[in-house]
Amino acid sequence: MIGRSALSFRRVPAHRRPTTGGPAADRLRGPRQSAEPTAGSRLAGRTSSSVSSGREHAVPGQNEGADAHHPGGRHEESPCHRHLASPVLEPVLDPALEPTLGPTAGSAVGPVVGSTGGTGGGPVSGSVTGPAAGPVTSFTALGTLTEPEPLLCPTCAAPLSGDARRERGLTRGSGRESIDTDRLLAALRASESRFRAAFCDAVIGMALIDAEDRIIEVNPAFAALIGQGVGDLVRTHLHEIIDPEGMPDRLFSELVRGERERFRVEKQLKHREGHTVWSKVTVSLIRDGAGDPLYTLALVEDITEQRRLGDRLEYQALHDPLTRLPNRTYFFERLDAACLAPADQPGPVGAPDERRVGVCYLDLDGFAAINEALGHHIGDQLLIAVATRLRRGFDGRDTHLVARMGGDEFAVLVTDSLGSEQLTELAARILEVLERPFDVAGHRLVVTASVGVVERSVHETTSTDLVKDADATLYWSKADGRARWTLYDPDRGAHQLTRQLLATALRPALERGEFAIEYQPLVGLADGTVHGAEALVRWRHPRYGTLSPDRFIPLAEETGAIVPLGTWVLEESCRQARQWLAEFPETETFVSVNLAARQIWDSDIVADVARALERTGLPARLLQLEITESALLGPGGRPLQALQALADMGVRIAIDDFGTGYSNLAYLSRLPVHVLKLDGTFIEGFREPSPTDRPGRPELGSRRSDADEQIVGAMVQLAHTLGLTVTAEGIESAAQAERLRLTGCDTAQGWYFARPGEAELVAAILRDGRPALQGR
Repeated sequence: MIGRSALSFRRVPAHRRPTTGGPAADRLRGPRQSAEPTAGSRLAGRTSSSVSSGREHAVPGQNEGADAHHPGGRHEESPCHRHLASPVLEPVLDPALEPTLGPTAGSAVGPVVGSTGGTGGGPVSGSVTGPAAGPVTSFTALGTLTEPEPLLCPTCAAPLSGDARRERGLTRGSGRESIDTDRLLAALRASESRFRAAFCDAVIGMALIDAEDRIIEVNPAFAALIGQGVGDLVRTHLHEIIDPEGMPDRLFSELVRGERERFRVEKQLKHREGHTVWSKVTVSLIRDGAGDPLYTLALVEDITEQRRLGDRLEYQALHDPLTRLPNRTYFFERLDAACLAPADQPGPVGAPDERRVGVCYLDLDGFAAINEALGHHIGDQLLIAVATRLRRGFDGRDTHLVARMGGDEFAVLVTDSLGSEQLTELAARILEVLERPFDVAGHRLVVTASVGVVERSVHETTSTDLVKDADATLYWSKADGRARWTLYDPDRGAHQLTRQLLATALRPALERGEFAIEYQPLVGLADGTVHGAEALVRWRHPRYGTLSPDRFIPLAEETGAIVPLGTWVLEESCRQARQWLAEFPETETFVSVNLAARQIWDSDIVADVARALERTGLPARLLQLEITESALLGPGGRPLQALQALADMGVRIAIDDFGTGYSNLAYLSRLPVHVLKLDGTFIEGFREPSPTDRPGRPELGSRRSDADEQIVGAMVQLAHTLGLTVTAEGIESAAQAERLRLTGCDTAQGWYFARPGEAELVAAILRDGRPALQGR
């Protein structure tokens, strides 16, 4: 607490010392004017000597000796009635006798009762010219007290020699030999009693310490605090009972300069039995009459229980209550400290020159299934067992921290990383530690983990970005097959970021009108005329350009934006088909619109279609809706009911990408379906070898496949048997188109006929009667 280096007293220059009458003066003032408690009569004797030695106001020359002999002396300058009284005499004189311009000494001292020497009776006054000085005259004066009764005190007077320019008179009263000595002693004893009552009976520890950092007085409360006796502590050096480190030198310097009255610190005290006692120490100074520090007063309060409570609350705030591992808050505190470490702070031996940090972020595979099957109490015990293995295997090092981030997610933080290889080896050991079965409440459980690994320089990242990337990498591990670790890939991360940005921007983009629809003709293979057109939505993104559906439709389905987007595409497509009908009524060109599964589940698709047809005036027979097999065969029967209602309205229903799902042919016969669209993978086998194919190594789909032709032929026959028409996708050559025609396929679409384009492209083809084939 109060080390010698921090408490070594320095004499303060006179012009910076705070004005004070000193402890002795306080004792004489009595209870009404006492400024500070002191250590009793023993301390009062010392401070009286110090107070009477303040010579800043002494007159130069021989009178300094007289002032020393008469410490109660008073100096009066006759011409301007300036007077100066010793601090010892001031407490018993009228308060008007302050060291400022005021009345003469005689008016304060009162009439002379008796004298030995020159003057007698009346106010004391006189003068002397030049350096000559007269004899000292002694007399007894009746001083005017602040108390109701006068005080008789022997005094002396002597001429004062000074410079030739001024004349001075001196009156000195010893003030020490009061005739009413009993009265002064009684006041001192009363002051002592009050001090003892406040000091000794206080419930808070108090200690008076000298300039050598030794205790000179201590109360029972302080002694009991550290299990010592009062007598044992007197003259004890502070370093024996208080931790000397951490004393705020700046605060003590401000205290000595008078810039603050006190300051507080928390320190550890050494108890006699060996344990530590936490205390709050309030430090203040007792000064002498000159304003110099004389003693230190320390008030000591036991805050051990408060500290213990604070430690418990801090532990609870920074640790997971179930596993007792550090929690997410503690993890980020350590990670922030690592990321903000100075660049020149030395790392461990063998570490790179630049400071690096790494995280292994892991999640238990299949934990939700265990919770659901066996109950949350079993899941909790499993989490405790996992935490125990991780703590034993990877915690306890200065550079490693194992934390539970929430749920079944854990993280291992490595500060001062040696590189990505260290982190990937750590991730492999984590998988190895967790692959052994867990015996939990009679159950033998086997769990695996997916681990995301991120390692980089602390100057290239922030704690937030590091954890975000680690979390993303964790889910890459799950997507890649689980029970593995994956190292963060910046390119993959950039793609993921772009994907996230697109997902966030979908709804605002729809409001801003950034989406457009292109149309690809559906051509009849028998006559080569356009029967209809498929609507394909495009996103005209201001930053990424034109985006095809495969870039944003999955995101729209994940975020739910597919519902408003699909509604917009449906109505715009119906409006365009109505325009074709108005311009080419004889063709009755239909429009085919894709429906996502979520549109059927999250919206009233029947009402949406009816509203679009009503608003645009398009006949229901000229609208075809495409839906995938997986959405069509969903549970609950809701898709079937919606499709049946749409079919009853006259809308055509097509199954898209037929042959790639889990088709149930018996089930298919009962569906309200009109068209089967064969997936393009079946059509690739209809290609003839291309001149660009490498000899002996034909590319995928570069040669004719008899098996594919037989499969397509069988599906076409099945569809015709069920009264359905068949459309083939992905036609790129005349040979493909011809063989599909021979198998009985009804319509086709692909780049061979026309690429997707604006609505005017279809209108131009309708005017010509047939598409300008790419193969011609």
